Amino acid sequence: MPEITGAILAGGLGTRLRSVVSDRPKVLATVLGKPFLAYLLDQLADAGVERVVLLTGYRGEQIRQEFGDRYGHVSLDYSMETAPLGTAGALRLALPKLFPANPSAAGRAGARGVIVLNGDSYCDADLRLFRAFHEHARADASLVLAQVADTSRFGKVETTPQNRLERFLEKQDAGGAGAINAGIYLIDRELIEEIPEGRPVSIEREMFPQWLRTHTLLGFGSIGSFLDIGTPESYQAAEEFFGHIAA
Repeated sequence: MPEITGAILAGGLGTRLRSVVSDRPKVLATVLGKPFLAYLLDQLADAGVERVVLLTGYRGEQIRQEFGDRYGHVSLDYSMETAPLGTAGALRLALPKLFPANPSAAGRAGARGVIVLNGDSYCDADLRLFRAFHEHARADASLVLAQVADTSRFGKVETTPQNRLERFLEKQDAGGAGAINAGIYLIDRELIEEIPEGRPVSIEREMFPQWLRTHTLLGFGSIGSFLDIGTPESYQAAEEFFGHIAA
């Protein structure tokens, strides 16, 4: 498989987390002595990703100061929004950095898409296997799906027996055990180019439902543990979560 660029959505305001993390963006929230963002970068590095674009916004300068232009063997670039653009809008803004005009200079030759991670969640999924799944199926976009006991906090994702995404249920319509969007995506360039420019756009609420009607979207079921640090309660559980994974 050709090399691929990674992208991490790191521009969130972290409003719900302000009571415990008030002086930094939530991707810099400390877990077991290191920023949460480091765990995401480690995961991409373990999957063989050598270049990552950080999609920053709120207090994005702190992220650049903390990580600079390299993390281990991974080179880092930054796409900073000056006003909140939402998860899809941030991806559209970053398009020139995700797919440079001179791909050979950045080592991107042959990559059709980008692997995207939410900056406030972690799923212990096999990203190499995820990419092989996406490439083999020639999907336009693929999502990692995690199994949780209560989908009402996240919303629910339903698929066909052939792993094709069928519909997204909002939080108020979900409930019980099931599959949720784990915040890890493989998205082809053509889809990112379809995202409207210059306004806030949500990939979850606007683009995924739209792409369901016009493109092939697949769900990759993961048995890995899932963590979302969006609330003080879930952030408090992060140390035990990563301690368990490390063990």
